Amino acid sequence: MYIPKEPEEIENEQVEPEDLESLRGALNEERVKAENHLQNWQRVQADFINYKRRSDQEKEETKKFANSVLICNLLPVLDDLERALSSIPPHLVKLPWVEGVKLIERKFHGVLDSQGVKPIKVKGKPFDPNLHEAAISIAGREGIVVKELKKGYKLHDKIIRPATVAVGNGVVDRKQKK
Repeated sequence: MYIPKEPEEIENEQVEPEDLESLRGALNEERVKAENHLQNWQRVQADFINYKRRSDQEKEETKKFANSVLICNLLPVLDDLERALSSIPPHLVKLPWVEGVKLIERKFHGVLDSQGVKPIKVKGKPFDPNLHEAAISIAGREGIVVKELKKGYKLHDKIIRPATVAVGNGVVDRKQKK
């Protein structure tokens, strides 16, 4: 059984110089080990903080874009609704049921807007392959979107459907010059 020494006993003990040097060496080794352990702990702590931050960012991204597949599946329905409304003859435009369908379209746009869906503005803009999908080349200023064939949409800051467009080929139509 180990019995600790009293402080007075330790002070009265004679320590050989070799023992003192070996104790100092052992103490320095332990200090180096302790410093290494502290640095390793700090590295692990920093790694954990970075992991937690990345994990939180990924969760936010997942929440932000969780509905993207559903929204992409609804966009063709919206296209059809807009085409139907644009093909109504002028003499039927003021009928109550037409007004009701227009209201449905506005609500549809409102719901998409509340989810972060925004249409991409294209007409008169320079062609950008990140935003646009060129379908045809027609008369107009070269490299400029002349006509929108199918609307494109962004969900927050990401393109979920590029706009299908007609791009000017540099041949100016005579009607446009006048």
